[in-house]
Amino acid sequence: MVTPFEESVAGVLAGLSEGDVVTYGEVAAEAGYPGAARAVGRFLATHEGQPWWRVVTGTGRLVPQHTEEHARRLRAEGVRVEDGRVILR
Repeated sequence: MVTPFEESVAGVLAGLSEGDVVTYGEVAAEAGYPGAARAVGRFLATHEGQPWWRVVTGTGRLVPQHTEEHARRLRAEGVRVEDGRVILR
């Protein structure tokens, strides 16, 4: 069963294009759940097929356990990554 939260977050993520980078908090707010940034992280950790690499912390930090893969995927989309962080615009 898909919850309204999951449906909303998946909808926001589906709207991201190659090279887009958003924060967990931005996804939560756009999905209608401001303040639910950690829940967005849990959603991404438990739902395969979502573009997790396009989501970073508010400071641009990549996922600690997946930093190399995260950086590789973002760079392949033309995103600038330095020292485990996305250079946010």
